[in-house]
Order: sequence, then C-alpha cells, then structure tokens
Amino acid sequence: MLKVAIIGTGAISPSHIEAYLQFEDRCKIVALCDLYPEKAEARREQYGLDAKIVRDYKELLQDEIDLVSICMPPYVHAQVTVDFLNAGSHVVVEKPMAASLKECDDMIEAAQNSGKLLSVIAQNRFRNPIMKLKHILDSGMAGKILHAQVDSFWWRGHCYYDLWWRGTWEKEGGGPTLNHAVHHIDGLLWMLGRPSQIQAYMSNVAHDNAEVEDLSIAMMKYPNGALGQLTSSVVHHGEEQQYVFQGQSARISAPWRVTASISLPNGFPERDLKLEEKIQKYYDELPDLPYEGHTGQIDNMLSAIEHGTPVLIDGESGRSTLELIMSIYKSASTGENVQLPLRKGDPFYTQDGVKRNVPYFYEKGKSVENFTEMKITTGSNYGAQKDHVGGISQ
Repeated sequence: MLKVAIIGTGAISPSHIEAYLQFEDRCKIVALCDLYPEKAEARREQYGLDAKIVRDYKELLQDEIDLVSICMPPYVHAQVTVDFLNAGSHVVVEKPMAASLKECDDMIEAAQNSGKLLSVIAQNRFRNPIMKLKHILDSGMAGKILHAQVDSFWWRGHCYYDLWWRGTWEKEGGGPTLNHAVHHIDGLLWMLGRPSQIQAYMSNVAHDNAEVEDLSIAMMKYPNGALGQLTSSVVHHGEEQQYVFQGQSARISAPWRVTASISLPNGFPERDLKLEEKIQKYYDELPDLPYEGHTGQIDNMLSAIEHGTPVLIDGESGRSTLELIMSIYKSASTGENVQLPLRKGDPFYTQDGVKRNVPYFYEKGKSVENFTEMKITTGSNYGAQKDHVGGISQ
C-alpha cells in the first residue's frame, strides 16, 4: 500500500485526489499540505480522508511518503520536487514542469541520483481520442505529415489574473503558452517530435491586470520540411481545442475525423473513400484506455512504482515541452527565428534570463489571496459527433 501526499490543495488537487481514490487497494492519501490549512481541511472533509494536514511541505520530508503529487504554482515546482526526490519519494508534478529549463535539469538530476520516478502531468495523452490519434499517426496510413495545426483555445475572465501568483513572469512564469497550451505542446512533441525552427508572436489583448501574454501564435518548421502552427489563447470563447494533421494520404484529427483525397486527371481532389474506410476501421478497432485523464496517468505512475516499468511522461518529456515553450517566448520577445535545441547559456535557459528578456505587457494592479469559487475547466475531452452525412466532425 503506497502512502501518498498531496502538496497544494487548490483547484487542480481534486483531479489528483479523485484519481488516487480510484485505487484504494493500491494507495492511501496520508497527508495534505497547503499554505492555507483551511483549504486542506476542506479537501479532507470533502473526500472523507484520514490524512494529516501541514502548512509547510518540509514537515513531511521525514515521513515515510512513497509518492507525492505536487499541485502548487509553477515557480515552486522545482524546489519541492527536488526536496521530495532527495527524501526518497516518487513525484508526480503538475504542469508546467518548472519555470525554467535550468530547474527542469535540476529535477531530472535529482530523480537520477535518487533512483526515484518523476512524472510530469500531461493527462491529455490518457484520453482515448488522443491515444488513438497517436496510434493512427504511428501506423503511417495517413502518409508523411506535411502540416500540423494545434488550437489551444481557452477563455478566462479578466479577474482570473487577480489571484496573487497569476499573471506575473516571476510567479506564474508566463501566460497561456506556458500554463494552458502546455497540454497541447506535450501532445504535439509526442506525436511529431521536436521542430528545428520557431517564429512566434505574442500579445496581451484582453487582460490589462497581467504582465504576461494572453495570446500567442507560433509557426514551426520541422527537419523534414513539414510546417506547423500553434495558437495559445485565453481569449477564445467556446474553448475549442484540436489537433489537425495533414498527411500526404489523409487528414486526421482530434476530435476525430478522417478525410482522404486522390487526384483527378486535372489535379483536383476526389474523396478516397477506400482509404477513409480503412483508417476508420483501424481507429474503431483500437481498444479504449482503462482509465482516462489524471486517473490514467496516476494509474501509469502506480504501475511503474509497483512493477519497475517506465512512466509514459517522464522528466525528459516535461523538459522538452518547456524547451519548446521557451523557444516561443524567445522568438516572440526578440523577433528572432529561433533554432532548437536551446542550449545552456541561452538567456531563456534560466528564470532570471527569461524575466530580463520578455515584455511586461501591463502592471499587475490587483491581488487576491484566494477565490471562493473553485469550479475550473480542464480542457476538451476531444469527443466527436456525427455530422449530417454520416462522417465525423468536431
């Protein structure tokens, strides 16, 4: 029976708590930690947990904690992760992995030295449409991928950035490129690998109480010549999120849809219904995951601890995601066409370097300690709907 601690009991913590509670025969939540103990008390009561409450996570470093979930603001992820790894605990840390590549490297080194597992939350990989899309890409049936479109569309009200740690480069580390599109960037890297060049733009168009961007657009070039585009936003009504891959043979996406074309003698397109049916059949026959979202990733971590197997999303995966994010920030801040990888010594390798080189769009003029409303949105489930001609559309 693995002993689990939840570090940070804010808005995302129920996703972790509810996931662990799915596996009561494998683990038990024994501790809750929060800077505001009353929030931890509320979580303990909400879920009927037999867990002790502490204000300072360091009080738990001497306890026999097998696994911790770190659900704190990004600027403290690195130190808390390193401390628990060094104390002998496995760690699941919320996205983004850290506030800088330097911190990511410190976390990875601590995991290697301690022999403990480090997993970075990227729960969208554990959604059926995303996992199945990955299998379709790997099958090669869509052909060489020529273009990728990723829409990380979210919407947040003006007061969202009133929370004391949000909306600053120092505490939150960035805007939606870092804190929202991180899910989609992880998925894009998982599916297509790392691009070689980035050209990006960012702005703050609707939140004058935040230093950080609320909208960015990045263009990517891959070593094989393929192109990609990524929009990261908290100004898009409807929060429609999608991956679209245009292959040489077919177009596939999440939410799921497949369309294939063949050429008429004059070069114009005609539907390749045979290929569409083949890809659709393959997709339909792929098995569903036993658990989705955070529950799927927690199950993956528990299994890795129990059986000595690798986790699907490790520290290197989390670092690669942050590297692409920092490349976007570098390009958008300097106007450069950024070449990847980012090396040690680059101004965007450390948090201090980032803070010195990014634009400060507005001064944060209001700060509240907590919101009473805890309801949040955690992204699309990428479900598909039938359209009027029997195909699949978003």
